[in-house]
Amino acid sequence: MPFRPRPASSAPRTLAVAQLVSAIGDGAYYTSSALYFTRIVGLPPARLGLGLAVAWAVGSLAGVPLGHLADRRGPRGTAAALALGTAVVVASFLAVRSFLPFLAAACLYATAQSGLGAARQALVGGLVPEGERTAALARLQAVLNAGLAVGAALGGVALTVGTGEAFLAAFALTAAGFLATGLLLLRLPAVTPATAAATAPAAMPSGGAAGGRPGRGGGFAVLADRRYVVVALVNTVLLLRMPLLSLVIPLWIADRAPQLGWLGSALFVLNTLGVTLFQVRTARAVTGLRSAARTVRQAGVLLLASCAVFALSAATVPLWATGALLVAGAVLQVAGEMKQSAGSWQIAFDLAPADRLGQYQGFFGTGVAVARTAGPLLLTTLLLEGGGPGWLLLGGLFLAAGCAMGPAVRRAGRDRPWRAPVTTGALTGACRRPEGLPGHTVNDDLRPPTALFPVNPSP
Repeated sequence: MPFRPRPASSAPRTLAVAQLVSAIGDGAYYTSSALYFTRIVGLPPARLGLGLAVAWAVGSLAGVPLGHLADRRGPRGTAAALALGTAVVVASFLAVRSFLPFLAAACLYATAQSGLGAARQALVGGLVPEGERTAALARLQAVLNAGLAVGAALGGVALTVGTGEAFLAAFALTAAGFLATGLLLLRLPAVTPATAAATAPAAMPSGGAAGGRPGRGGGFAVLADRRYVVVALVNTVLLLRMPLLSLVIPLWIADRAPQLGWLGSALFVLNTLGVTLFQVRTARAVTGLRSAARTVRQAGVLLLASCAVFALSAATVPLWATGALLVAGAVLQVAGEMKQSAGSWQIAFDLAPADRLGQYQGFFGTGVAVARTAGPLLLTTLLLEGGGPGWLLLGGLFLAAGCAMGPAVRRAGRDRPWRAPVTTGALTGACRRPEGLPGHTVNDDLRPPTALFPVNPSP
């Protein structure tokens, strides 16, 4: 029976199902891939790490051109094609037996994933009304975490069995998840390509893109939009939180409190459950650029507090106190993560022109690839060798980025002719008072949810 596009009213549900099945596959892959390539294929861990770093560096360059392709050819077809391509690449991993084929396949995987993220964001922008995107994205982030948890459990079965056939089953699950995602995306209503939708040039301030304003001519306009670039760079600093939970904190526990080694996995589960249960509620406070900038500022405060608590865990205290500090730090971290994600989703969409959503979201999403590539080396050096002072330095960096987001957004919002002007006073109170922190109520506007296939996935 041929696929027929579903009505627009069912698009959020279809997007959520597509998010769920791809997340289950991702969870199985992330859990089992490292041991598959080291134990079954026989790659040395150092070469595996090098290959992944190179792959994500290559993938970070693909987001803008593939997002641009989604703008020109339509995000639905582009996203579906990249999902199906990802399924093929994952299947090809089963034929890898040496480093160079692994490197080539890993680069293709990272490229497809980066492009898929950009195309999916453009698809959300085309299917979900502007005032509802952040709320939609929050729900999809919750679905993402639920799917990752299920996939990680299935991948854990492969790890427990430890045979080549078990890993084969895990990779087959991942490939099947992306295959199903591609077919589900084809069921969505078509979104008119930006080149067809833009029948007349938008009124632009004199100077165009070259003057630092978003251009609408040919090429990659986002690269000339210097103010948007600054906003994306600030967000990238905050995304350095991503390697903490998956890499740095388990190593920190193993070094400082080896008796609590099991706690690393428990904190990961805590993070996943927290996002699944509370991301939508957190996102309700974000309804526009003003509330988004304030929410990101609050994220900086929470991430600073989290780093300070982790720094305290290096002190000589009873083991139960160390465990309590680690749990408290993780709770503060997931609260900061949810606020940072919700605020950045709104900012990424509101500052992007409607006919360039793909390439703008692709550029904003490169922060994830940068965090995955540079974050492990930077943070292991800073925190595992620097100890408590290193944690405080990282927390100060998070706070500075959170406070810088308001002025950066205010400046970028001045030259968006498709938007109402951003009130200067709304964003300049960046670091004066911590409104909206736990215990306070934020009621500035009606906030939308987050996005499907979010730009800032959980680690």
